[in-house]
Amino acid sequence: MEYLFSYGTLQQKNVQLENFGRILKGSKDVLQKYIIKELEITDKHVLRLSNKKFHPILFFTNNEKDEVKGTVFKVTSVELLKADDYEVDNYERREVILKSGIRSWIYADKNL
Repeated sequence: MEYLFSYGTLQQKNVQLENFGRILKGSKDVLQKYIIKELEITDKHVLRLSNKKFHPILFFTNNEKDEVKGTVFKVTSVELLKADDYEVDNYERREVILKSGIRSWIYADKNL
């Protein structure tokens, strides 16, 4: 099993059903040293699924006071690859340690 921290559209049940074929089980958690900004989405598939033109995107600040609340989900390695396919090119997958101590994957701005 893998862990995936979501702070945006991957928390939506319709997006989970479309991408993974199931509703994911998760728990609330916090990502430290990041902030959220907005990214305009132009990918037609992602726009159709999320029904949102602007998606949140994480930016690393290295400031302990910055926190992003979200949900950490247990996913399989195959589901993680499906999540990679869903996210547009502006995002990259990184491994982090959440405030709970869980080692998890996130999708953050790749232009750091």
